[in-house]
Amino acid sequence: MDGMEEEHKPSSYRVTADELRQFIERFERLDAEKKDIAEQQKEVMAEAKSRGYDTKVMRKVIALRKRDRDDIAEEEAILDMYKEALGM
Repeated sequence: MDGMEEEHKPSSYRVTADELRQFIERFERLDAEKKDIAEQQKEVMAEAKSRGYDTKVMRKVIALRKRDRDDIAEEEAILDMYKEALGM
């Protein structure tokens, strides 16, 4: 868009476009930060794996730590019941 076109648009349009651009740029910066964090998480897991830890189990532990204890206990009780029913 050249300067001539912008002069014909109302100032409210330019303000809205500027605000929209700011939101998009903020989101893009956050997305870049998210990618950096994901890369750091991979590095942590690679280091743990190199030290002999089972990263698959570590990820399960991390997921469990995010959950409510009562929900976990209920799920484990049902799992035990199902395993018993199947003779496992």
